[in-house]
Amino acid sequence: MAKSKKQPAAPKAAQDKPTTLKDLLSSDVLEKLKAQADEAKAAEAQRKEEERQQAEEARKAEQKRRDNDFEYLLNNSSLDWKKHK
Repeated sequence: MAKSKKQPAAPKAAQDKPTTLKDLLSSDVLEKLKAQADEAKAAEAQRKEEERQQAEEARKAEQKRRDNDFEYLLNNSSLDWKKHK
């Protein structure tokens, strides 16, 4: 019976990793890129919040307009007046 020869784990595994852009860039450039990414995220969050507020205001304005429209109220009201006695 032949013994299989196991090859030891190569310490080259850490060295075999390809060089990334992060490794190539200096730390000040990385910090600037991270700051720019944070600003972009904050701007996007602010834009979404403004859109949400505008949609909420539009919904409230439409509801107020409907509350003053007698035809809408008549068509959407319950015709069971016994509940209100």
